[in-house]
Amino acid sequence: MAETASTFVLPAPTAFTWVFKHITLPFVIFCCRVVFLICGPLRVRGRYRVPRKGGLLILPNHLADVDPVAIQLACNRPVHFMAKSELFDFPVIKRLIPMNAFPVKRGEPDRAALKHAIKLLQMGEVVCIFPEGQLSQSGELQELKPGIALIVRSALVPVICCGLRNTQCMMPYGTTVPRPGFRWIDAIWGEVREFEKASETEEILSWVSGQLRDLTTE
Repeated sequence: MAETASTFVLPAPTAFTWVFKHITLPFVIFCCRVVFLICGPLRVRGRYRVPRKGGLLILPNHLADVDPVAIQLACNRPVHFMAKSELFDFPVIKRLIPMNAFPVKRGEPDRAALKHAIKLLQMGEVVCIFPEGQLSQSGELQELKPGIALIVRSALVPVICCGLRNTQCMMPYGTTVPRPGFRWIDAIWGEVREFEKASETEEILSWVSGQLRDLTTE
């Protein structure tokens, strides 16, 4: 993620925004539930731990491109996702995705994306960031990006991890179309924790890594 002069701005409220939020999005979520029912029934554990109001940072592991959908279905609140900037190169996706996602340039510290995430959190929104920064080909948890610690210390909102299991069975690495995985897909919520501004990067990353390992291990 690299520093960039450009910043991402939330689209101004329009008739299209209202239709997307109140009609299109619920319909898309319904369709996604049907797809998951067919390709990999979703089991959610610990949903009661997710705070029902206020800023919240969700940190899941990343196994497949379908993971953001699994997180939204498992969460009881609308979620904003930090998404790779390449997705915004597609005209249709570029028109729809800003309603609940914002771009980040991978491979370099993208300060504009970090600031936008912090702003959303401080506004009381829910933001989901995949701390590994990329899909795991092996399914094993990868090294976490230190930018997560900066967001945690700057936003000062509750943090919760979510362990995803078997989403790669539904959408294996390198594929873009869901298929029956013949496995249950699990989304397991961890404990909520709040950090202080003085919290060390190592402390934050160690806690997140420990949570994700516990949540994704049988």
